[in-house]
Amino acid sequence: MAEEKQFAGAAKYVLDEELAKIVNVSIALEMPLLIKGEPGTGKTMLAHAVAESLSMPLIILNVKSSMKLVDALYQYDTLTRLNDSRFGDSKRNVANIEEYIRMGKIGTAFVSERRVVLLIDEIDKADTDFQDDMLDVLDQMSFDIIEIDKTIKARQRPVIVITSNAKKDLSDPFLGRCNFHHIAFPDADMMKRIVSAHYPDLSRDLMESAVRVFCAVRDLPDLEKKPATRELLNWIRALKADPEFKTKNLGRGEVPFLGVLFKKSPDLRIARNSAARMKA
Repeated sequence: MAEEKQFAGAAKYVLDEELAKIVNVSIALEMPLLIKGEPGTGKTMLAHAVAESLSMPLIILNVKSSMKLVDALYQYDTLTRLNDSRFGDSKRNVANIEEYIRMGKIGTAFVSERRVVLLIDEIDKADTDFQDDMLDVLDQMSFDIIEIDKTIKARQRPVIVITSNAKKDLSDPFLGRCNFHHIAFPDADMMKRIVSAHYPDLSRDLMESAVRVFCAVRDLPDLEKKPATRELLNWIRALKADPEFKTKNLGRGEVPFLGVLFKKSPDLRIARNSAARMKA
């Protein structure tokens, strides 16, 4: 079932035409969209942008390595029920197990009155069984609560965005049941568009200089963790906030606030040494 409204980006999310197309095709085909890319390419923010653009609530499942699928579906609060039965001061009916069932993130998406965007973030942290069993649930749009012998069926099929940092290979059955898109790290021109979306009043000189220096320091050899888009935006904010900063000095041996760009000591040392060489 195709959506009447097409996704075309959001106020502060800049996307290319290919990404917009795969999002809209995935919505129309009612298939999960698997997004890969290095940290800082906007994988997680894509789901926020889709929810904003289509005026849908956003539900986020942050996958953990120890997570079991049932945790994402529902939780049976046995401890509270035990305490209620011992002390007898609860307004709930202890005999009714259903009163102690809480929906997990996927369960919440299924029972929502409105169609939602369901973000399953960093699926590569989960084991293969979790991945494949989760897609069985998403295919069938239903799951069973065994404690009360009840089947939960989705009222409306969510728009599903799944992200992966590619730290672990996903199974072939999993990949076969998703649409896929890889978000490349933005080039300089795309980065300028992103900066403009967040800082529409930024001077052209500062934007050009900041992006040029950012790309240069990001390409320094032997970095353990390269700065991402978030670091660039925070760095520009720091530059704007410094009354002594002068755009003309940027990159001429002066790269202030390197600690905003680099978060690991060896990387910061490499960047400082490089700035010192430019200044010499």
